[in-house]
Amino acid sequence: MAYKDLRDFISVLEQRNLLKRIKTAVDCELEITEITDRISKTGGPALFFENVQGSPYPVIINAFGSMERMCLALEVDVLDEIGERIRQMLQPPEINGIINKLMALPKLSKLASYFPVSVKKAPCQEVVENDNPDLNVLPVLKCWPGDGGRFITLPLVFTKDPVTKKQNMGMYRMQVYDGKTTGMHWHLHKDGAYHFARHLQQGSGKMEVAVALGGDPATIYAATAPLPRGFDEMLFAGFLRSKPVEMVRCRTVDLSVPAQAEFILEGYVDLLEKRLEGPFGDHTGYYSAEDFYPVFHLTCLTRRRDPVYPATIVGRPPMEDCYLGKATERIFLPLLQMQLPEMKDLNLPLEGVFHNCAVVSIKKQYPGHAKKIMNALWGMGYMMFTKMIIVVDDSVDVQDMATVWWKVYNNIDARRDVVIADGPLDVLDHASPTPNYGAKMGIDATKKWPEEGHRRPWPDDIIMSEEIKNLVNQRWTAYGLD
Repeated sequence: MAYKDLRDFISVLEQRNLLKRIKTAVDCELEITEITDRISKTGGPALFFENVQGSPYPVIINAFGSMERMCLALEVDVLDEIGERIRQMLQPPEINGIINKLMALPKLSKLASYFPVSVKKAPCQEVVENDNPDLNVLPVLKCWPGDGGRFITLPLVFTKDPVTKKQNMGMYRMQVYDGKTTGMHWHLHKDGAYHFARHLQQGSGKMEVAVALGGDPATIYAATAPLPRGFDEMLFAGFLRSKPVEMVRCRTVDLSVPAQAEFILEGYVDLLEKRLEGPFGDHTGYYSAEDFYPVFHLTCLTRRRDPVYPATIVGRPPMEDCYLGKATERIFLPLLQMQLPEMKDLNLPLEGVFHNCAVVSIKKQYPGHAKKIMNALWGMGYMMFTKMIIVVDDSVDVQDMATVWWKVYNNIDARRDVVIADGPLDVLDHASPTPNYGAKMGIDATKKWPEEGHRRPWPDDIIMSEEIKNLVNQRWTAYGLD
């Protein structure tokens, strides 16, 4: 059964001893971060802070902070199950005859059943504060000592294209300036920034924005997913949870938000106003620099009667966001494989924070195949930000980084096998001399063929025979090495 809301997920975590309640009073400035960082680095549980100084609301954090909890959030045993569902949905039987057409109809009708549904009454609007809404009542975290202020770190930001009228949901951090305003940190390549630019083109003075805090876990994950522009994140959330998400119209802006959220912030972004935002201790493990970003103005706050404030922290991995990223790796691999069927597997190492390194295994079929894969991946959506792509043969387990590095250290000739290409980079890349643009590297660590200029014999891996392996297995107890 799909989780109804965030508290439903919290209840399941608690039943499985995957959540720890902390009753001691804590400060949302730095203290919660230090506690959570220690827990994250040791693979600890989700944390529920019941008593946060200066706020009547509890904080849930690290809810997605392990592979076990990430699978539990999306209701699967392994995340690859979702990728396989996507593969089956997008590859129906060949539609040649009438029988095959009829066989494909159930898949199409099932997809239609995941579209969000509208409701008139919603828990997220049990309390409406539109006379004098105040962000200061929320337990917003100041995460790191060098941060420019307190940041809302797990917001579901809703905007609308002024031309197509389609909504988008994204996750963009929000620095709280005061009780009525925040920064709106949408990056250059994000859909929120695209909608902002479209509103500017239309000549409108303000852009309506709604921000949901909380919701069912699939909806929260969907806000982070690298979906194609124009694809409805709420439809994707419905697909993930096999049940449509309930949406309700906001009270003061023409946007719809998840009915089961904890808080809703309604307001607008003035298209001509920007304010200095940051620094912010980011998921790279470094502070992202301060810069000028649009400003969100709060005009109405709605909430549940007893809301829970969801938060996350980012910093040097591993942290909670690493597991959200790993979910993306497994869920979207089949989409990459549909374009590149020679791909066997993909690993986005935690240390690469998902846009700095990708390791790919391929079934090599022709000279230069690894370089073709590099260039193809750099041309696909958010893969364009990947600063390093390592390609290995399909016999290599890309999840075993010790083996991957062994292949890289031993299998490359730097002049022949390293590719340097210029192109777009993630906004958070601090090493490039120019923001958003710089050099990327591809490393071909596959076995080289004579046609690729390697005329010498290529050595075989040292592998013990299966016969001796089995013999040793049988005699292991007798060796006294247990």
